[in-house]
This record gives sequence, C-alpha cells and structure tokens, in this order.
Amino acid sequence: MAAGAVGGDNGRMSSPSLKPYVWLSIAAALATIALKAVAWLLTGSVGLLSDALESLVNLAGACMALAMLSIAEQPEDEGHRFGHGKAEYFSSGFEGLLILFAAIAIAIAAGERLLNPQPLEAVGVGLTVSAIAAMINLIVGRVLLLAGRRHRSITLEADARHLLTDVWTSLGVVVGVGAVALSGWLWLDPILALLVAGNIVWTAWQLLRRSANGLMDGSLPREQQAQVLRVLEGYRSQGIDYHALRSREAGARSFISLHVLVPGAWTVARAHQLVEGLESELRQELPHASVFVHIEPREDPASHQDLGLDR
Repeated sequence: MAAGAVGGDNGRMSSPSLKPYVWLSIAAALATIALKAVAWLLTGSVGLLSDALESLVNLAGACMALAMLSIAEQPEDEGHRFGHGKAEYFSSGFEGLLILFAAIAIAIAAGERLLNPQPLEAVGVGLTVSAIAAMINLIVGRVLLLAGRRHRSITLEADARHLLTDVWTSLGVVVGVGAVALSGWLWLDPILALLVAGNIVWTAWQLLRRSANGLMDGSLPREQQAQVLRVLEGYRSQGIDYHALRSREAGARSFISLHVLVPGAWTVARAHQLVEGLESELRQELPHASVFVHIEPREDPASHQDLGLDR
C-alpha cells in the first residue's frame, strides 16, 4: 500500500517576485563603483582600488542573480516537475567564483604596490567618499539579508552577505589609509589590500561550499532535521513507526520523503487520514517543505527491507 502526498505549496512560488531586491542591489553596486573609483583616483590608494574591484564583483553577481531568480521563479512545468529553485545555486556559485577572481586581482595589485610604494593624495576627501559608499552597502545589504531570510532565497542572502563583507572591507581600507596618512608608512596600504583579498577568499569559499551542497542535494540543516524528528517521534508513541527518512533542499523549497509503517489491519482511509495529519504537522514546522510519504504494513517483513535509495 502506498500513498504519495505533496505539501508545501505555500512556498515562495506563490510569493511576490524577488527581482526588485536584485535591482536595488544593482543600483547600489553602480553607485558604490562610481564613489570608490573617485576615491581611488583622488588618493591613489591600492586599498581603495581593491575596494572598487570588489564592487565590480557585486555588480556582476547581482546581474547573475537577476537572471537566475527569473528562472527560479518560473512555475513547475513538464520538464521540471520539482520546479526551478536550484537555479539560485548557480547564482551564488557564480558570485563565489567572481569573488575569487577579484581576490587574485587585488593580490597582484597589492604585490606590485608593496614592491613600489607610492604616496597617497587627497586622503580626507577619498576616505569620505569611500565611507559614503560603505553606508550605501550597509543599508542595502541589511535589506537584502532580511528579505533573503524571509523568502528563503540563497541568492538574496549570498548577495547580502557579500555586500556586508564589502562594508567591513571598506571600513578596514578607511582605517588603513588613515593610518598611512598619519604614520607615513606606505607599506600599510598594500598589506591591508592583501588582508582584504584574504577576507574575500573566505567569503567565496563559504558561497561555493553552500552552492555545491545544494546542487548535490544536501540534506536539510541539522536544526530542521531535528524539527522533523521531533514530529515523527510523537507518532511512535501511538504505535506508528517510520524509516527511510530523507531530505534535501532546492533553493527556497525543502523536500522530505519517508516510509510510514501502520498496522496492516488498518483501512486505506484510516492510514490516509493519519498521513494527512503527519504532513500537516511537518509543514507547520517547515512551511516550505514538500512531503512524500510511502505507507507500509508494519507486520510485513518486506516493509523493513526496502530502505535503500535504489530499492
């Protein structure tokens, strides 16, 4: 006896489009690129140049995010019965690669400046312009982060975390350039740029790791798995068992599948009613989850043998 049930249709697919948030990110990237380029031209600081290069990465990542969100928001079709949510992982992975390339470019520029130090100019004006750019990124990054968490969008969250990393980078550059102006130690500027590059590499690694996990059908996070187990354990006290529990994420959606073992004497209607209640409880814990249940008679030995993925 088998019953397949699908839940979680109240997920992001019926929510408003997230593309306006990405357009906000693109506008912020264009504004900060212009501001940081002016700051670099005024001061000649390689630290500020590295900051401007990272904003170019922000722009490229935001453009990719716009394209992938356009795909991810498409409804399911005959060729993609589970939807298009995984497109978001391509966006975050692409942005991670761009960040790595930016880190390499920053390291090369910093190495050249370390070997051939140059004095900085118009430090006060340059730092003021850079601080304004950092404030723009801080505001937009917070907006995107909150929206990404609310709508379970890895694309918005990745873009937000990159913008917020950019804020810390900008603050570090401002402090470093200010220290050069006060101390006269020109080597501080390229050293700081190298530290910025290292910080960017860490951000890239985090994005690439999470994107790869999503594309490889990684299981739900541990805290969400614990929520699922808490619901299922409550049914064991009623004489209902389960096994072959599996979960995965695909962008904003979560998928849960399991076998539920009920007394063999039960009618189909009674087993179905129990599964409906079980799925409802799971969706209350994880509102964006789609749940697939296979019902088996508890007393049949064969029910305890088909546990593998390839049965």
